[in-house]
Order: sequence, then structure tokens, then C-alpha cells
Amino acid sequence: MSSPFLSSGSVSSMDVSENWPEIEKAAKEKRRELVLQGAGIDEKISLNGGLCSTVYSLKLLNYLEIIQCPSLTEIDEDIQKLTALTSLILCRNKISSIPKSIGNLKFLKVLDISVNNLNALPGEITQLSELNTLNVSCNNIESLPDGLCHCTKLSTINISKNDITRFPDDFYRLGLLSNVIASENSIEELSGDVHKLASLKVLDLSNNKITDIPYELSDCAKLKEINFKGNKLKDKRLEKMVNGCQTKSILEYLRVGGRGKGKGSKQAEPEGDKNEGSRNTEKNLTKKQRKQKKKNEEDEDELDETNRLVVKVLHVSDNPGAFAVKVTNELKDVRPYLVCCVIRGMNFRTGNALKRFLVAQTKLHDDLCGKRTSATIATHDMQRLKGPLVYDARPPSMLKIVPLGRKEMTAVELMRQLQLEAEDQRKQRKRQNVSGLHKYLQLLDGKELYPCLVDAEDTVISFPPITNSEKTKIRKTTKELFLEVTSSTSLQICKDVMDALIVKMAELNKFTLENREEAGSEEDTDLPPEPASEDSTSGELVIQQVRTMDPDGNLKVVYPSKTDLSTDVGTLNVIW
Repeated sequence: MSSPFLSSGSVSSMDVSENWPEIEKAAKEKRRELVLQGAGIDEKISLNGGLCSTVYSLKLLNYLEIIQCPSLTEIDEDIQKLTALTSLILCRNKISSIPKSIGNLKFLKVLDISVNNLNALPGEITQLSELNTLNVSCNNIESLPDGLCHCTKLSTINISKNDITRFPDDFYRLGLLSNVIASENSIEELSGDVHKLASLKVLDLSNNKITDIPYELSDCAKLKEINFKGNKLKDKRLEKMVNGCQTKSILEYLRVGGRGKGKGSKQAEPEGDKNEGSRNTEKNLTKKQRKQKKKNEEDEDELDETNRLVVKVLHVSDNPGAFAVKVTNELKDVRPYLVCCVIRGMNFRTGNALKRFLVAQTKLHDDLCGKRTSATIATHDMQRLKGPLVYDARPPSMLKIVPLGRKEMTAVELMRQLQLEAEDQRKQRKRQNVSGLHKYLQLLDGKELYPCLVDAEDTVISFPPITNSEKTKIRKTTKELFLEVTSSTSLQICKDVMDALIVKMAELNKFTLENREEAGSEEDTDLPPEPASEDSTSGELVIQQVRTMDPDGNLKVVYPSKTDLSTDVGTLNVIW
């Protein structure tokens, strides 16, 4: 007997009321936003053989999010009935195909179908003329459809972690494209037509199969951030610069011609003459010339060494008073996974160093953390903490916190306040998408207990995935940071996020050291400038291991361990 949830026909209000109260509520209240996620929804999808077809009758919806449901393997053609949709978020499911009818969603601006089982994208996706954000990362897609140039408003595309080998020819005609994330594919070439991407600001082609970077890339006037790490470039000097994250230097190198390729290069010799000539040149070098050549090679090695990011790990065994975090049993069904560490050596006093760090954290939240659905980062001023810490789960009415930029309140009051603010945002902007903390409210829907990190004075310093405490907020004067990453998904995602955060911190610290900026002002302090410590002058980060333990004191995890920080960043030097 077939389930009524499989067809697009009518479903009785009794069925929807009993099995899908979320959909009934959305229909009754004429809501324009619907979020379905997690184990409870996944179980319903599994039992009923698919998504309740009534969802396709909610024609007022302009925001639909269905995430973390492994039983969801396909989307019905009836998705085209949701003609008012502007955002469709279908990440972290097991969807193997997208219906062609998606091309009929003429107002769709955001499409996120990342972390699924897609092998291809329908050509009809190119009919989405209003689309400005496309995320298809973490699938098995082998090629992008031709005709993407028709998505004339596309500004951000994330195709990372797929099997894509090339960009379609018309890709370079996307004049408004500003962010291209295409890491971890099999892309072999970046065309010289890249200069046509006049709005390009961020280009990530790390861990592909690119051997040459076209000099035309230097003509992208708005380009601020490039990443070609993990590619085996023919030009080894350029490869070293790439591994050092020197965007400005790389573009200048390309602009002046690099080694034999570019605007400033001489006309290439025929291949045979070139090989013969290089052998003769080597033979005829004078002693002085050979000495100069050796010096140049040593300079390159020195450049490589200068570009290295140094991270030193302090073991728990070397510091008996090291921080530890106890994890209670109540978190098992709430948000059970946690890794922590302490960082010394970050320089926030200089210029915009703190602002760059906060921007990088936000970017990690949006990308690797899946907009906080898979993991959440929290950072604290170590000097404002009192250990030991306890990672606990409490009823919302019993969880009190001083949220960032707010007065003390319970989690119930905070969530209610954020919901009201979200409604005000929607009314003022006349759209359903909201910003800031308001985007994450649905992540705690249906939870009877909320996760929190508590210090020795029973003060809540963190309420993931929503906010941190004002008490431990990092400032320009912060010398030591306590980092935490929590997840409801897995311990490994916590470690992956923490690894990425530490690498980014090392890169930012190096950038701050190399780009001497004037010390920034601190609104809430009048402290005189401090003498620079050895760490701050070398750019070296020091990581103190932190243990997390169960209620009986048994070790659950220590971070970092010898298996952590084994990233693909060739310039990262971890000293154990």
C-alpha cells in the first residue's frame, strides 16, 4: 500500500496534523519561512517514504530549508509550485538528483544543495535568472552545465569538494561573480579569460591539478584573496609564494611576467633551441655567475622558510595546571561533541588584526561549519576565565547568560527577544532572510535542554550555537585565547574546524607581523602600549593542549593530538 506522502495529491489535514505539525503550522499561520531538520524529521521521511507532499502546497513560502535528513534522497518535480521561493536550502541530506522543474523557480536567489550525493546538475538550473548564490559543494559532480552565463546575477559560487575538471567556457562571462570557491576538485586549467570576471574578489582553487596560473589574473582589479595551495605549479618560485598566501605579491609577480610568462616576458624560444641553450649556458657560467646562481637558490629557500607558519604545541603532561573541561551525560542527545585548546601569541593590538580575525571566524562558520549546522566556534579571553570548566545541558529557563552586547537574561528570554527582532527585520526589509544570530534560532527547535559551557563560578560563558558571554569577549588587549568548537554531528568535524581555525590564525598573525600597521584604539581600555613579547615578534603561535573528560574523570579527548593539525598546508610547521 503506497503512502500518501509519496504523491502530490491531497493529504488529509488529520495526517498532516498528526505527522507533520511543522507543515500544518506553516499552512495555518500562512508562514513564508519553513525549516525542517534533524533526526525527528529524518525519521518521518524514512517512515513515510519521502517528504510530505503538502509542503509543495505552501505557495507563500519564500524560504525553505530541509537539512540533515539522510533519508531524503530526492525532491519532487512539484517543487516548481513554490513559485515565491527566494531561498532553497537542501544541504546535508542524501539527495541524488535535482528535478528539472527547478528551473521554474524564477525568483530563486539562493540555492544550497551542498553535502548530498549529486553526480550532476540539471541544465535547467541556468534558467534561474535571479540566482546570486549557488552552493553545490561536497557532492560528486563532474561538470558544471553550459549556459551558466544566463545566471547574470550570480555573485557567489561554491563547487568545492567535487570531481569537476574544468570551468565551462561561458563561466568567464559572469560579470557580477565575486566569490569563486572551487577547492578540492580536479580542475586542470584556469583560462586567461579569467580577466573578464571584473567583479572577482575571492578565488579559491586550492588542491586541484593546476600547473600554471595565467598572468591575466592580475588584471582582476578587485581581487583581494586567492588560494592556489596544493597545486603542483611548474613555476616553483610562484608555488612557494602561493604556499605563503601572499596574494599581493603573487599578483605583482604575474603582472611583471614571472618566469617567462606574462606581460613583461620575452618571446619564447623554440623548445629544442631552449633546451640546448640552457645546457650551454650552464656549461659556460663563470665562477662568479655560479656563485650568484647559488645565492639566488638560497634566497628562494630563505623565502620558503620565511613563509612558514610556526605552531608550537605544549603537552598537558608539561603543565600540571592545564585547563580541563568536564562533559556531563545530559549532553548526549543535545550537542555531545567538544574540543578545546588555549592559544598564545596572537597579536590583536595592531591595526585591524582583531577585525580580520572575527571576519575569518564568520567565514568559517558560513563555509566549513555549514552556517553553524555542523559545528560552532566560540572564542574567549583566557584571562577572564575561571577553571575548571563544565560543558553542560540545562533547561532554557535555568540557563542564564550575558550575551554579547546585551544584559543578563535566561535562554528563554534571549530566544524570544531574537525571534521578535527577526520578525522586525522581516517587516523592515520586506523579505524573509534575516541576519546575525537570528539565522540560527531554528537549530535549537524542539530541544528540552540547551548546551552551555560554565566556569568555576557557575557563570555561563558560552551558549552554542547561539552566542558567547560578554564577560569573556576577546578584545585588542587579549593575550591568550580559549577556543572551543562544539557539534551535534561528530567529533571529527570539531577537530577539522579547529584545525582550520588554527591555520587561519597562524596566517593572520603572520600577515599582521609583515604588514606593520599602527596600533588600533581600544574603546574600553586606556592601557599604555606593551613591549612586544617574543611570540608576537616571531609570529609563532603556542597551543596548550586541553583535555575533555567524562563526569568520572575519564579522558574523552585531548586536543591537539599527534593526529591533529595534519593539514595540506605545506607551510605549516607544527613543533611537538
